[in-house]
Amino acid sequence: MLPFKTILHPTDFSDASAHALKMASMLAKDYNAHLLLLHTIELPVYFGELGVSFYPPDNTTEAIRDRLDALIETLAPVKAEAIVIDGIAAPDILRVASERHADLIVLGSHGRTGIGRVLMGSVAEEIARKAPCPVLIVRQKHEIPEDVTTEAEAVAH
Repeated sequence: MLPFKTILHPTDFSDASAHALKMASMLAKDYNAHLLLLHTIELPVYFGELGVSFYPPDNTTEAIRDRLDALIETLAPVKAEAIVIDGIAAPDILRVASERHADLIVLGSHGRTGIGRVLMGSVAEEIARKAPCPVLIVRQKHEIPEDVTTEAEAVAH
């Protein structure tokens, strides 16, 4: 059995991330691992050729932390922690994974292809190529059964 003690789940609160969180929490429960929920606020946001910048309101960090805390409440008995940082998603996910000694990164994939991938890039792809630990990319189309018996539950019975 792999020694997963710390699992990092980067989230952008999308359906793909919610799907991956389900897998991350199941793994954290199975391995009795600490689950880190990370959201990166990318600043500033630029609009078009005009060079107009948008800075989110001052309460953005607190609002996001509240959303993460609400997610954590649904994960009991999994031990989880919310992390909110300002930065750029892929490099900061990699930095947090390294600094917090993550044993596994579990993230969702939007599954963009073609021009969408060219324009938006792929955070998941960059994480998979550069991560200091194994990466599990959960496709949104992959069904995770609700009634799955975790390894820990199977041993207990």
